[in-house]
Amino acid sequence: MISDEQAQAYKRDGVIVVPEVLNQETLGKVRTVLAELVAGAAAVSEHTDVYDLEPGHTPETPRVRRIKAPHKVHPIFDEIVRSPAVISILTKLIGPGLRLHGSKLNMKSAQYGSPVEWHQDWAFYPHTNDDILAIGVLLDDCDIENGPMLVTPGSHTGRTMWDHHGEDGCFAGLIDPDQIQDDIKCAVPCMGKAGSMSFHHVRALHGSATNTSDRPRNLLLYEVAASDAWPLVGVKDFDEFNSRLLAGPPVVTPRLTDVPVRMPLPPAKRQGSIYETQSASKKSYFTRAA
Repeated sequence: MISDEQAQAYKRDGVIVVPEVLNQETLGKVRTVLAELVAGAAAVSEHTDVYDLEPGHTPETPRVRRIKAPHKVHPIFDEIVRSPAVISILTKLIGPGLRLHGSKLNMKSAQYGSPVEWHQDWAFYPHTNDDILAIGVLLDDCDIENGPMLVTPGSHTGRTMWDHHGEDGCFAGLIDPDQIQDDIKCAVPCMGKAGSMSFHHVRALHGSATNTSDRPRNLLLYEVAASDAWPLVGVKDFDEFNSRLLAGPPVVTPRLTDVPVRMPLPPAKRQGSIYETQSASKKSYFTRAA
């Protein structure tokens, strides 16, 4: 699915976009499932294990900003990340041993889809090595107008590990934007036709603005790690941990590499999705919808 040149670009920049990996039939099925899930949000009035709700959500006007762990919610989302096309790309970027760390579906509805402040995924789930990436599956055509993910090329290399803690010393899930102005200026948008996929390194700096367009921008995200990358916060259930293997056998010898680590502790005072964690911060970069 990708060339040697694309693989080298990923290693150099920490991000690539692969055009139209998903076909129209699969996209149609995903959109049908997603519409059903959003309709189901009318039955809830607060965040659940499935739904993370936008401010202003009501049963009469459901507003969902995230479907949590979609690979557990409907089988089509698990099928996508295990498909031969995706495994082929992951194998070329990470290696033969692969484990799904987690998934989420961020929904940026027209005119109000919430922003995500600048951060590194690595701050949320440090491992024994950083052969880890996130896949962003574009479920809608994405351009600069409808809030694309912005990634700073090269920000995944060296010893760079930004502080994601707040003034109270607790994990805040974002970086003080005053500290990264030059890096923000270098960021590039991950855009493309629906069905395209971005792949960004776990230490790449990224964020996304509010969707101010009249079109949705739904992004299905998978976090995938090398099978010998072990989470530093520990493994609570070894069988469940192994059930998330996408390729290769179970591994009980973690691979240790010299990478910068800052633990996400003390934990955020507002627990939940990244939106909840970041909302406690006094500093933000992106404008929020009313």
